[in-house]
Amino acid sequence: MSEFSAQQIETYQQSINQAKQEIGKVIVGLDSAVNQVLMAILSNGHVLLEGVPGLGKTMLVNTIGQVFDLKYTRIQFTPDLMPADITGTNILMEDTTGRRYFQFQPGPLFGQIVLADEINRATAKTQSALLEAMQERSITIAGETRQLETPFFVLATQNPLEHEGTYPLPEAQLDRFFFKTKVEYPSLEELKEILAKTTGQGTTQAKSILTGAQLKEIQEVVRQIPVSNEVMDYAARVVMATHPQIEGAVAAVKQFVRYGASPRGAQTLILAGKALAFMAGRYNVSYEDIRQVAIPALVHRVLLNFEGEAGEENVDRIIGQIIAKVPESV
Repeated sequence: MSEFSAQQIETYQQSINQAKQEIGKVIVGLDSAVNQVLMAILSNGHVLLEGVPGLGKTMLVNTIGQVFDLKYTRIQFTPDLMPADITGTNILMEDTTGRRYFQFQPGPLFGQIVLADEINRATAKTQSALLEAMQERSITIAGETRQLETPFFVLATQNPLEHEGTYPLPEAQLDRFFFKTKVEYPSLEELKEILAKTTGQGTTQAKSILTGAQLKEIQEVVRQIPVSNEVMDYAARVVMATHPQIEGAVAAVKQFVRYGASPRGAQTLILAGKALAFMAGRYNVSYEDIRQVAIPALVHRVLLNFEGEAGEENVDRIIGQIIAKVPESV
């Protein structure tokens, strides 16, 4: 933390609070989803937003693109979308002398905040084209690797799989998402406020709060927040408890889980805990921080077995049982 003064850090924390306020001017409710997306952005991670159509997932991502002064692009995923449609391709050109040459035409992945709208409506071949961009922040086309501009985030929306015309995301791609955030239906009061804001004259627009350079500095601050060995050990034990072969695993894990969370899930717990502590104005990660981020960090990384899928077991509930059982210290 020595690279940044206390005043700088406090200013950055105020900027994040201002960003939340700007988002709140446009987005009604969805407080949990907004907080989780901001935590992922502060941790330089991607987010998968899941919910039925019409809950404001696309508008939420669009508003976040306005609040952060970053290049915003949108990809509408459809069953006929091809990998080159999102990564870009080399186009044969001809100059005034008749000489032909190839010129690269970048696709919409060459943005900084990329909205992958209804990502599970595209086939696995196109979904897999995102993997390199999400993990390496680069794209390889025709043997040439092109670096993406940073910061770079994929904020994807997904309709539940029981809806017609959707495809399940590959496990490798799911693991690249920092959080899987469920967008819930608004309450009665929130629904009335949505109607008041969206059915009158004019619409509210969010203003830009942070530049890309400022956001990268905040990410550095978040990375430097210390984590005690005890809290690190607790996070590791929570992740290990998602594996059915581990001695002492809860009954639901042994019965319904095929594979537990990956090491990337443990990394997510720690980084998200740091981001949550930063947003709360603290300079240390607590056990409660780990508990609060456990479900969005692990829910898409715990894979059910046949019995769990057939019985439509709730992974959120299983993770809740793990959190309730794993002690803070051993």
